[in-house]
Amino acid sequence: MIDLDGSQGEGGGQILRTSLTLSMITGTPFRVTNIRANRAKPGLMRQHLVAVQAAAAICGGEVSRAEVGSQSLEFRPGRIKPGSYNLPIGTAGSSTLVLQTLIPALLYADKPSTVLVSGGTHNPMAPPVQFLQRAYGRVLDLMGAKVDIQLRRYGFYPAGGGEVIATIEPCTQLRQIELLERGKLRKAYAEAVVAGLRAAIAERELLLIAERLGWTGEQLRVIELPRDQGPGNAVLATLDHDTSQKYSQPSVKSAFARRRWPKRQSMKLKTIEVQQPRQANIWPTRITGSTANTSDTPPDRERSHSHPRVPLSDKSHAPWAG
Repeated sequence: MIDLDGSQGEGGGQILRTSLTLSMITGTPFRVTNIRANRAKPGLMRQHLVAVQAAAAICGGEVSRAEVGSQSLEFRPGRIKPGSYNLPIGTAGSSTLVLQTLIPALLYADKPSTVLVSGGTHNPMAPPVQFLQRAYGRVLDLMGAKVDIQLRRYGFYPAGGGEVIATIEPCTQLRQIELLERGKLRKAYAEAVVAGLRAAIAERELLLIAERLGWTGEQLRVIELPRDQGPGNAVLATLDHDTSQKYSQPSVKSAFARRRWPKRQSMKLKTIEVQQPRQANIWPTRITGSTANTSDTPPDRERSHSHPRVPLSDKSHAPWAG
């Protein structure tokens, strides 16, 4: 049993999430106290509790004192089990942080797994789904893991309701990689997402980015979501650098992974496609629809059929209004 002090470092929830991941992979039980001691509301919140419960379900583990507000718990892992897991957070808590807890462990299952998490997809102090797709998932791919992450529906605070699904293939080994130098810049673009708010908010945000970074209209995209996914606003800036690397081949194995692994099929990262827009010569690029393109290639000055917009009215000073 390893004893951990959750107040160390930033004193947030990451020490708990990382401990759960490593415990499942290595088969080592742990006890953690002072969970989220440096946060305004210490102890487990809903999203942390879901991560703990999901980890226990995935590995058949035993957990004690797992409840909202708890500042300590014990976790005893079992064997990692593949399967289809549906994890509703029940609030606008971060879906991506829950996924980051589970994905590395499920790489050591003996069959593919699917994890659907519903809650927040674009939260303060948490990576957005596009980060998992374009950065986190890309690094996993370089290491030999095959993970498909799709954004089904956006979810903003306080309503939540977003959905993100990940499909994880078994991984025979993880390659060691070295990312010591930044590669050549291949693409740079920004996206401003609005739901239940005026598109003018997103346009102002992108114009500021254009002014500060010197980016052109083809690098700027407004994404208008249906009003029932809001109110919400997010701004994403993507810098895509070349990551051509030389690999070494040490493997990282689970304590429970003493078996022959099935042959892994090649699978590339997938993203939700935008509905086919009609051409229009406008700037910046504007896209509407139930989901937005989250691939790493912004479309060229496109616009889809518009949907009714929500008047800004008294929401102009709301914290999510940009």
